[in-house]
Formats: sequence, structure tokens, C-alpha cells
Amino acid sequence: MVRQVLIPGFYRGSESIVAKQKSREYVWLQCTETGDLNYRTQIKVKGGLPEKLKEKGLKKYSPRLRKHTVHKIKRK
Repeated sequence: MVRQVLIPGFYRGSESIVAKQKSREYVWLQCTETGDLNYRTQIKVKGGLPEKLKEKGLKKYSPRLRKHTVHKIKRK
């Protein structure tokens, strides 16, 4: 026989059973010079992309070139 123990705040009824929308999404950062997918990171889905990522991209390290290059977002 299995005992069920109710922990306050752990189970809130039917609202915890309903699936929630994802607020974050995994994306890849792709090097603009080599095309390699070097990094995987999370971004917020609701707020949209930050302006810095849309226009300029991020400067991240590219292991193939052994220097920092601009990386853009790539969704799989």
C-alpha cells in the first residue's frame, strides 16, 4: 500500500495539470563567417528577440578560426 502525503503548496489542484506555454526557447548561435553552430542558448519567447541580437548579433569565440566572430540566431 502506498501512502500519499500532501505537501502544502506542492499540488494546487487542476491548474497544475493544465499544460503551460513555454516562456523560453532553445536556439543555436551560428558563426557568420564559417556557418558553424557553436553555441546553444535560451531566449524569451514572449518578449521577442532583443534588438542587439536582431541587428548586430553577438561576438562569440569560433574554435575553427580561433578568434571572436559575430554569431546570429538560428532556430532548428
